[in-house]
Order: sequence, then C-alpha cells, then structure tokens
Amino acid sequence: MSATDRHAIQRVRHELKMRLLEVTRVTRLTPHMVRVTLSGADLEGFVSASPDDHVKLFFPVEDGAINRPTMGPDGPVYPEGVTPSPARDYTPRRYDATTNELDLDFVLHGEGPASTWAESVKVGDKLGVGGPRGSMIVPDDYDHYVLVGDETALPAIGRWLEEMPSTTSVTVFAEIASLEEKQSLRRDVRWFVRGESPSMDEALAALPIPPGDTFWWVATESKRARTLRSLLVETRGIDKDWVKATGYWQAD
Repeated sequence: MSATDRHAIQRVRHELKMRLLEVTRVTRLTPHMVRVTLSGADLEGFVSASPDDHVKLFFPVEDGAINRPTMGPDGPVYPEGVTPSPARDYTPRRYDATTNELDLDFVLHGEGPASTWAESVKVGDKLGVGGPRGSMIVPDDYDHYVLVGDETALPAIGRWLEEMPSTTSVTVFAEIASLEEKQSLRRDVRWFVRGESPSMDEALAALPIPPGDTFWWVATESKRARTLRSLLVETRGIDKDWVKATGYWQAD
C-alpha cells in the first residue's frame, strides 16, 4: 500500500462567495498581533474545513470604499472606472456559526495594506472577505504531526491544535520576533526568537524523525519554505506526500 493510500488527503471545493462584513471586536494578542472579529448577515453559511484554509480579504481604498470583484469565466472582474481594493490572503482563525463570528489574526509589521488597516481598525469598520474556495483536509490517521512556522503561520497552527484530538502526538516549532510575541496555544510549543541560536531551521534539521508515519507542515516566507521542504524530502528522506510546505508571504 502506498503512502497516498494510507493517508489520503481530501481536497474539497466550496462555493465562492464574496462577503461584506463589519468589525465587532478588536483584541491585541501580543505587541505585534491583533485579532479582528467580524460579523454580518453575509457571513451566514461560511465554511472552512481545514486549519490552513485561506480567505481573500479586500481592504478599503482611499475614499473608504471596498471594491470587490465579481467572478467571471476568465477570473475576477471589477466594475468599470473603480480602483480595485487591495487584496491579501489570510487564515480564518475561528468561525463560530452560533454567534456568527469570524476571527482573523493580523501580524503588525508596519507596511502593506493589511498591516496598515489592522493597526488602526476599530469596531464598525468594514472588510470584504471572499472564499475559502477550497480546503485541503489532512487525515487524522498519522502517528505524529510536526507543525513549523513563523508568525504568519500562528493562526493556522493555533487552529490546528484546537481542532485535533488531545491524544494526537504533535511537535510544534514557532519563530517569533521576540519573547513578547509568544501566544498561549492549546499544546506545548518550542519558541524560537528570530536571529538567535539555535534557529528554527537548525532545530528542524536536527529533530529526530518520530517513529511511525509523520505529517510535516511548514509555513514561512516562500523561499524559506521551499528550502525547508528540500531539507525534509531530499536531505532527510521523508516521503514527499507527507510534507506540505507553503509560502505564506514573499520577501522583497
């Protein structure tokens, strides 16, 4: 039996819906991470089936309007003569159908439309949200899971730890800018401060491969994610079907 047969990943497509939501709560998690809670009638029926799903966020343009596209046969189409809203991909941190609330966590890094918006966001502000378009559902039949990421991956990691059974064996490596950025998560996390030794990458290279079948999930800057995938698959000989490495952002 192949690795794919033993641990088949399920890919699910969702009906694409564009939503206009309102900020109902703003919570500062750490000095450089803020949680924005959204709600509104458009949110009803929201579906996110996997911890590392992403939604497309549409931010206000200069006049405060949120100009979202409609989806045509050749992709997104914007109304004639309007400035498209800046758009970025973000992880749905939590969706509660009972309260009709969606949480999104933002890293405040001082540049870009998402960080700029999150720095000054207040209750009553609007945000456009599209998707998720689909989910990649990782099976729960692995013997062990290794989750590795920087600050941008913490929403997915936090959600993963909350949704997996408490008996699941998991190792978590998380890189942050300073110890002040540590978050309280559901399971034990080994925290790495950027620029200090050992680095997260060095620790991953030295991590003993757990017994049995292990799923390895990596989310960092794009080039770094590719390098870490190569480390795991080509250097350490881990089955490529058991590794998912994703670029959550791209360095200039």
